[in-house]
Amino acid sequence: MERIECDRMFVAVMESGSFSRAAQQQGVSVAKASKLVTSLEQQLGVRLLTRSTRALSPTDVGQLYYQRIQAILQQLDELDSTIQQSTGSTSGRLRMTAPLSFGIGQLTPALEAFALAYPDIQLEVDFSDRLVNLVEEGFDAAIRIGMPSDSNLIARRLCPARIVTVASPEYLNRHSIPEEPNDLKQHVCIVDTNFSEPNTWRFINGDTEFSVHVKGKMRLSNADACLSAAKAGIGITHVPAFVASDALAEGSVVRLLQAYEISTHGIYIMYPSNRFLPSRIRHLIDFLVDFFPESPAWEHS
Repeated sequence: MERIECDRMFVAVMESGSFSRAAQQQGVSVAKASKLVTSLEQQLGVRLLTRSTRALSPTDVGQLYYQRIQAILQQLDELDSTIQQSTGSTSGRLRMTAPLSFGIGQLTPALEAFALAYPDIQLEVDFSDRLVNLVEEGFDAAIRIGMPSDSNLIARRLCPARIVTVASPEYLNRHSIPEEPNDLKQHVCIVDTNFSEPNTWRFINGDTEFSVHVKGKMRLSNADACLSAAKAGIGITHVPAFVASDALAEGSVVRLLQAYEISTHGIYIMYPSNRFLPSRIRHLIDFLVDFFPESPAWEHS
């Protein structure tokens, strides 16, 4: 087995904390991952990892080897990137994760254009509303909605992500129209549980941000599902404008409390701050920043 392949697998196991996650990151079976690390130990003549049915931990020499080999592999990646840039070629595997609704509706056309522009880059994209740990799970980048809060990640803004409050005309005919955010306490609300505080809806009045605690008749883990429930007349929901824009345009829902919407939220591409940035990831970031306009059409529905 090639030594560098064994080294990369060992680093992946150390950073992810398990053979199964490391194998997934590297695109091999768990058995192959274990075989690569065992081969490395045999070549070095030392045990790098202490394995048990419940835990996986490095030996003292394993921790020392990880610190040194990680730096060496990073230097190799930097050299590869430098050579690729000097020859004008960019290739390799790129793993990223993105929220389901934005990923399918808005990001996919951008990724298709990127794939055509960079045919030698292998894109692997996970559409999921789960908050992924990029380093532990081996992702190169993530799309996140809202204000970035993870200090271990570098963020670049792609475009705005205004959160809008909407309800169907049928629901509003049966209930009073909320004139201010606090009126929502008297309404049936449909809650998107992907928010960090799902029942806390945030608004702004002048320069002052404030929140309203709402009661959720339905709690759903997807913004499109929340919008669908609102269209059915079940209640009021609070979702990103890019999710609601088509329904607003066709009139199946009505925009409420527009004067209180917070306009500073955005959509960001994020990547680990403690890693060398290969050219393929840099190209993706720059491509997406250029692809999305600063004032997308969905913001004006």
